[in-house]
Amino acid sequence: MSDPEAESPRESVTRALDALSRDEPDAEHRLLEVVYGELRRLARQKMSAQPSDHTLQPTALVHEAYLRLLGQPERACSFPDRHFFFSAAAKAMRSILVDHARKKAAEKRGGGRAHVTLSADLGVGEPEEQILLLNDSLELFAAKYARQARVLELLFFGGLSVAEAAAALDVSERTVKRDWRFGKSWILARIESDAS
Repeated sequence: MSDPEAESPRESVTRALDALSRDEPDAEHRLLEVVYGELRRLARQKMSAQPSDHTLQPTALVHEAYLRLLGQPERACSFPDRHFFFSAAAKAMRSILVDHARKKAAEKRGGGRAHVTLSADLGVGEPEEQILLLNDSLELFAAKYARQARVLELLFFGGLSVAEAAAALDVSERTVKRDWRFGKSWILARIESDAS
């Protein structure tokens, strides 16, 4: 048996996911210990694009996403490796932010849709409406271009590198870069069209 102290973070996550798939005692707790730092980094990345008065904090986002992930039926089958786990975590965080934005938008009174702009790097801007527009556009994009939408999810929401996304999708890094450029321009064009 290898020394857990000598394990790389990648190996630790793989070992924790294996333990979770076998329903070992404390597997959920051990998994949280090894993925918490990376989940926190993802949450900070997502929250940095939110308004300064946003009521959801990165720690709450991490915990809510983790609870959603572990609450899935057949959850162990959903996470065959770390790429799939972090992709699922990114999707859960996206869903939480969209739900939060919908709730905030529903609480607002009066007026039509606000004018929304996105930066060229797909940074989710301040207003809740922008998150909702991004989510709606991504869902439309995914209906037509499933793989390219997965690339956007893995890179933008998942925080994976180009190499990690390529490995997760079993495509070349060149394909991931091409899908990223195409997806980003499609989403931006769609959002600009909706905002007009």
